[in-house]
Amino acid sequence: MTPPDGPDGPGAAGGPVTGSAAGGPGTGTGAAGPGAGSTASPPAAVASTPTGSTTAGRGDVAARRNPGRVVAYFAASYRRTWRGSVVTSFLNPLLYLLAMGVGLGTLVDHGSDPSKALDGVAYLSFLAPGMLAATAMQTAAAESTYPVMGAIKWLRTYFGMLATPLEVSDLVVGHLAWVTIRLTMVSAVFLAVMAGFGVIESAWAILALPAAVLTGLAFAAPIAAFAATRENDTAFAALFRFGVIPMFLFSGTFFPVSQLPVALRPVAWATPLWHGVELCRTLTLGTAGAGPSAGHVAYLAAWAAAGLAVALRTHRKRLVV
Repeated sequence: MTPPDGPDGPGAAGGPVTGSAAGGPGTGTGAAGPGAGSTASPPAAVASTPTGSTTAGRGDVAARRNPGRVVAYFAASYRRTWRGSVVTSFLNPLLYLLAMGVGLGTLVDHGSDPSKALDGVAYLSFLAPGMLAATAMQTAAAESTYPVMGAIKWLRTYFGMLATPLEVSDLVVGHLAWVTIRLTMVSAVFLAVMAGFGVIESAWAILALPAAVLTGLAFAAPIAAFAATRENDTAFAALFRFGVIPMFLFSGTFFPVSQLPVALRPVAWATPLWHGVELCRTLTLGTAGAGPSAGHVAYLAAWAAAGLAVALRTHRKRLVV
């Protein structure tokens, strides 16, 4: 005897159906599809997802979107090369201060009237904080050119990162965070070498460390934005030759800007390096004023913020199709 349609017939939720269980045509009804039998409740296998699970999933994705993961990648890469960088971090300030500060400085200090040129400050004390800011600039430029191009074009590391929940903003912020760590390391070593030479004349010199880091970031963010637009590294040679090196030589690192021709002084004053040099120098010499220091910090921060905004835009344009 054929069982009738009903609770135990083929139209029931638990009975066999020849159509689709999710609403397709058939002789039974399944979850919602039309059929010969009566409508039944959805089976347990297709129960609705709890509302909280969607929120938890979004929370997991947000947790994985962490610029710290980009920092961890650069740190892992740095573990293979840190020994060489530590040596150069000590040798560069040591050799520069010995050659320029002690060697050339002896001639400057025993010149005809050094007090007029440097306001009575020994040349080594004048040079060292300028070299601190200039070293931060050079470190930032090195960390924001080839590493960015390599991650985009050669190694394509950034594309691999974007295959994860990370977004372009995480890449840019994470990279600049790593540059900040490198700047802190290099600047701290330079300050230690300066202390060894006895050129720290004020307790305010401790603030020269964040000042040097901010100087580096004022270069790192715009240079990273520029590097993301390049198809090859030929433009980097021009950047260093016509940008970094002239600023290194003529932005007050080795001699006061007042000794430049009058027409060139505004150019030097407009460079971020001059503001970084002045800020670090006045802090180490104990001559920093609240107003000028605040102006230097605001100028450097504006360069860093503008560079970050442009870097986000250029990276998105290059990485997101």
